[in-house]
Amino acid sequence: MSKTARRTYMLDFEKPLCELESRIQQIRELAEETKVDVSEEISKLEQRATQLRKEIFKTLTPTQRLQLARHPRRPSTLDYIQAIFDEWFELHGDRLGYDDPALVGGIARLQGRPVMILGHQKGRDTKDNIARNFGMASPGGYRKAIRLMKHANRFRLPILTFLDTPAAWAGVEAEKFGQGEAIAYNLREMFNFDVPIICTVIGEGGSGGALGIGVGDRLLMFEHAVYSVAPPETCAAILWRDAKKAEQATAALKITAANLKELGIVDLVLREPLRGAHADPLGASATLKEALLENLEDLSQMSSEQLRDLRYQKFRTIGVFQEI
Repeated sequence: MSKTARRTYMLDFEKPLCELESRIQQIRELAEETKVDVSEEISKLEQRATQLRKEIFKTLTPTQRLQLARHPRRPSTLDYIQAIFDEWFELHGDRLGYDDPALVGGIARLQGRPVMILGHQKGRDTKDNIARNFGMASPGGYRKAIRLMKHANRFRLPILTFLDTPAAWAGVEAEKFGQGEAIAYNLREMFNFDVPIICTVIGEGGSGGALGIGVGDRLLMFEHAVYSVAPPETCAAILWRDAKKAEQATAALKITAANLKELGIVDLVLREPLRGAHADPLGASATLKEALLENLEDLSQMSSEQLRDLRYQKFRTIGVFQEI
């Protein structure tokens, strides 16, 4: 990656580390020009950079994890499909006249086994994001998703979904064409499917937009991903009528993988490369592939009745509490 790219996508909390890495690179280039041996000095600085990197990413706040989840270079659904699966064949359309690019789906093979894949798809730049509506699916997107999931259920294909959206599209047109009904219908139908369903939060899992393809037997989540009932900015605007209190809302919502694992919502937290999935997409893909294969093998041993009961019990216990 060029220096310009590093500056463009450098997060605030990474600045001390980026400055140190830039200094190391400058010393290395100067040494090459002057033919001076500074290997010892570079080694000491690299050790310091390694230590600083560990310190920074070991103590990330919820807001900093949210920044990583929204990183523009974070691997997307299509990135993981390319890295993990074979014979990917994308399927289009809700059969009602619309094909939503914010939610992609299709058939592929996972280590030789046919599976149905669905996932939110954000863009890489402004133009691409506008084309994909920043990963915010429309009613047509959720109707496309349920069409493909019914196809998978009919032909006994396991369903793998990847969650990465700030929320469902909340525009006037979305409401006009039944956004709430489309998501609610998906929730009901997913509880009745006979095949294994594995859902993975790969980035930002926001609100009903994520849950519309998020009802599964197992919920996996990357270490620096987030999963919440609403985007922190929206939550702050609702509770305090001030979106500037998003940082406070982020902490209160308990949206990190560690929080959700402790609450029993997430089944497995997937470790990311030290600086996040965007720093080593292939490494993150290998971790995800291993987890998918392991969980799919486990779920494949269950009957349809067992899968439906597992799914029901999983969501029935979310939010249960006792008053002392």
